[in-house]
Amino acid sequence: MLIMKAITTYQNKKVLVLGLGQSGLNAARLLHKLGAKVTVNDLKAPKDPQVISELTALGIKVITGRHPLELAKQNDLMVKNPGIPYTNPLVKAALKNQLPIITEPELAYEVSVAPMVAITGTNGKTTTTTLTTLMLAEQRLKGKAYAAGNIGIPASQVAQKATKDDVIVTELSSFQLLGISKLHPKIAVITNIYEAHLDYHGDRKNYVNAKMRITMNQTPTDYLVINWDSAEWRQLSERSKAQIVPFSRKQEVKTGAYQKGDYLYFRGEQIIKVADIKLPGVQNIEDALAAIAVAKLMGKSNFAICQVLRTFGGVRHRMQYVETIKQRRFYNDTEATNIEACQRALESFQQPIVLIAGGLDRGFGFESLLPYLKKLRGLICMGQTAQAIAEMGEKAGVKQIKFAKSVVEAVPLAYQQSQPGDVVLLSPACASWDQYPRCEVRGDLFIQAVENLKKNQEEN
Repeated sequence: MLIMKAITTYQNKKVLVLGLGQSGLNAARLLHKLGAKVTVNDLKAPKDPQVISELTALGIKVITGRHPLELAKQNDLMVKNPGIPYTNPLVKAALKNQLPIITEPELAYEVSVAPMVAITGTNGKTTTTTLTTLMLAEQRLKGKAYAAGNIGIPASQVAQKATKDDVIVTELSSFQLLGISKLHPKIAVITNIYEAHLDYHGDRKNYVNAKMRITMNQTPTDYLVINWDSAEWRQLSERSKAQIVPFSRKQEVKTGAYQKGDYLYFRGEQIIKVADIKLPGVQNIEDALAAIAVAKLMGKSNFAICQVLRTFGGVRHRMQYVETIKQRRFYNDTEATNIEACQRALESFQQPIVLIAGGLDRGFGFESLLPYLKKLRGLICMGQTAQAIAEMGEKAGVKQIKFAKSVVEAVPLAYQQSQPGDVVLLSPACASWDQYPRCEVRGDLFIQAVENLKKNQEEN
């Protein structure tokens, strides 16, 4: 039985799918179902050869090992992997030939019969997406709540099975948002906008404009849930035609969600005590406020909301509690790939901290991290920015500063610097690409190193 919309937009259209990742594979399969003549192109062949066999069996043409520029002239549309920059030669050729370029979430929106909640932001979007999905799923009497998008599950995959009684909560990156034109969420969320991905976007203005595309198709019957704790974000809300629902950790915003004293509220209604939220940290309070706003707008009970906030222990790699070793608590925050995320992680603990930080050098200074480093018991520096972070540590008066060649080497060094009751925190303030292909790899190695450390300590 066909659940998704039976659209004819792509019937007999020649579509080039650029990139053989999960989003590209699902886009290719969906386009084939919609009657398109699909070509898939990637510089790398997939690790699983059956992928190509499956696609070719469907009649989908697969080209790997090169980017033939003539493909830009032979197709009617390009569906681009969001991670592929617009400076890619084939993408540049497509732009020159005025070939429309979209990303996979646009396809998902076009075929979905389920309403969509769309979430973006520099920090906190995955946790907010997860919390929101769990809240909308809790005590749900009809339909399901699905998490999709940048969180790791292609939206086009979910859209094909979601019914009108379901809801799709979609995490969208700035890269994905550049490739939308029709996507129209009933509720859009902007968790925050800091300095990030300028190597991709060119400058902050372009990055901000990409983020704001999440609300570009919204109307006065829709909602934009947006962080109210920055004058810039308040001004950005004026671009939207949707009803503005603010959330704030610092002020009482009576039309939205906010923290007041020891409690979180929504439009004057007390929801939960901050101490009852399982996730530690100010970033997670903001994420909880954003999720509360969405849940309340969609009619969820306080019981359902509180049930999630009291039990949800966090997303892997985002302020993830790993282990306690001889009264030292280890946290994996490898997704803190910018300074603001590291600042918020450091704000999250009252205990002394041994921080593991450093990574890809994007040419930024770390001066804004200086006041946050003053609370450290120790600092382990790694990666291309190791020296720059160490210098900030010295200025902050950190007495114990050491260098590590890898996150695996950093873990026992951090343990040596720590004392019972301390927190050992991996919060790099930098991307991982100088040493690791993805920040998740860095986080996984950290977790493994902590587990090995615990085993060694137990044996001694």
